[in-house]
Amino acid sequence: MIRLEDISMSFAGKSLLENVSLQLNKNEKVGLIGRNGSGKSTLLKLLLKSIEPDEGRIIIPKNYKLGILKQDISFSYNSVIDEVVNVLPIERSYESWKGEKILAGLGFSESDMLDNPLNFSGGNQVKINLARLLMEEPDLLLLDEPTNYLDIYSIKWLKKFLNNWKNELILITHDRSFMDSIISHTLFIHRKKTRKTEGATTKLINMVNQEETIYESTRKNKEKQRKKTEEWIDRFKAKATLASRAQSKLKMLEKEDIQNKLTDISDLDFDFNYLEYKSKNCLLEAESLKFGYDPNDLLIKNLSFRINKGDKVCVIGKNGKGKSTLLKLLNSEENLLSGNIIKHPSVEIGYFGQMNIERLNSNLSIFEELLKDSSITEETRIRKVCAQVMFSGNDADKKIKILSGGERSRVMLGKILLKNVNLLFLDEPTNHLDMESTDSLMKAVKNFQGSVVMVTHDESFLNEIANKLIIYDAKKVYVFNGEYKDFLKKEGWKEKDYEQL
Repeated sequence: MIRLEDISMSFAGKSLLENVSLQLNKNEKVGLIGRNGSGKSTLLKLLLKSIEPDEGRIIIPKNYKLGILKQDISFSYNSVIDEVVNVLPIERSYESWKGEKILAGLGFSESDMLDNPLNFSGGNQVKINLARLLMEEPDLLLLDEPTNYLDIYSIKWLKKFLNNWKNELILITHDRSFMDSIISHTLFIHRKKTRKTEGATTKLINMVNQEETIYESTRKNKEKQRKKTEEWIDRFKAKATLASRAQSKLKMLEKEDIQNKLTDISDLDFDFNYLEYKSKNCLLEAESLKFGYDPNDLLIKNLSFRINKGDKVCVIGKNGKGKSTLLKLLNSEENLLSGNIIKHPSVEIGYFGQMNIERLNSNLSIFEELLKDSSITEETRIRKVCAQVMFSGNDADKKIKILSGGERSRVMLGKILLKNVNLLFLDEPTNHLDMESTDSLMKAVKNFQGSVVMVTHDESFLNEIANKLIIYDAKKVYVFNGEYKDFLKKEGWKEKDYEQL
């Protein structure tokens, strides 16, 4: 059992937590939710004692082991399996088979396990870090956005693994359905306080929202009544016959607690700017695409498809198979080995790429970053877009280098909002966003009148948005004309790994 008692914490002059007290009990699986910047990752660091609170204390039982999934990549061994099993103490060295089982569950073949970790993509390197953590078998598992960069297969495997996890865990993720399928309790950081209840995320969020609605309604009624009383006092305090009553009412008002108005919490709230597409022809046609960094090991072979007006196409499959590469090919950032990509002259593209986030100029402010790549020079227009992606007022002048991953993702979305587009390329846009921002992004994509090609592993997006799929499975890439549920029912995954889930 872990206890936090009267914890207060601030960062860079901003108060994150105020007088927080909570308890984590045996076998509890806790979903930690809250807006970006509310203090979720800070709370994990406090538990790990990598930072100290400004006030209060954290009580952790003796010999209680905590383990956290690290996002930074650092390897010491020349093979994946050695990197993973090396965390075992001598008395558990015979359990190296568990490392092989975990890696296999995360999609590593026997040959992959013998390869150097540095030879793998960033997503697969995160999987190696995850496997290493799971091998440690801590008493409390701390997972901060573990599904980022994981493919559908790995996410399904991880869900199954965590459902079977016997110890405690705290999970942060933007994927609400993933979280709700695992947790026993929800812990909500909201307005610098925490609330913890048994059950799924929506239950607690609805409870807090209802309480705040009642609070605001009561506050407004009291404010209205107070104003009436003050007007009565001002009107009759000078009259001798009513002076004593006025004085009595004044003393009553002085004793009343004044309820402060709740501060507004900004939401990611926007729509992509649609450029009308008047042609009856398709926006983009791909003919017999062929691509591979190694001509003897092709990622894409003879892939053909059309993007029609209003299509919402999701690209799905295992990591490292070329999904992000396909978007780069469509956006002319990579050169085909053969085939053609024909774009209609009226097509205007908005592109959200994971690598593009890394290309943000860390020395510029958010406002300056949006200004430099935009044809719009009007400051009020750019600041309006900054506010749409939750950087209102002086926040738009923050430097890129101090932003979190979620904040940088919002900057990338802001760049797209400065354009009028009719075709969106989105490469895992929900990575690093909080739940509320993910919900807002889904709404914006659904409402967009143009066409979308999106790489995603989020099944809620697949179920809500896709009317067509580009599928990487069983060493081939092909198009499925239909919704995700139809794909699962009519065809399903062919790879053995998927069938086992």
